Amino acid sequence: MSFFSEFKAFAMKGNVIDLAVGIVIGAAFGKIVNSLVEAIIMPIVGILIGKVDFKGLLVKVGDAEIKYGLFIQSVVEFIIVAFAIFLVVKAINRMKKEEPAAPAEPVLTTQEKLLMEIRDELKQK
Repeated sequence: MSFFSEFKAFAMKGNVIDLAVGIVIGAAFGKIVNSLVEAIIMPIVGILIGKVDFKGLLVKVGDAEIKYGLFIQSVVEFIIVAFAIFLVVKAINRMKKEEPAAPAEPVLTTQEKLLMEIRDELKQK
């Protein structure tokens, strides 16, 4: 098998395509969450705390700026994404749960079948 045909076989597997779709959707979801946190949640939290703009929270050390407000905002985004992923995984696991399979009837040997027939005949007498 050539390198390209092997790569084609790998790339066309369902798991790889599912993974690619998941990455694209995840990136779009990340942008939505980022926008939600940046435009809605953090301003509301800032108002509740006392008109604090989290983007503006920083500490200057010499010429460097340590922007801990952006870090706080990123932590909030992470928590929201992690919670959403938790809910999705929980829903998928709930759908995957199957009813426990009924125990299969044991396969009887010829000797066991004959013994059962003898037992049944003795019961009838």
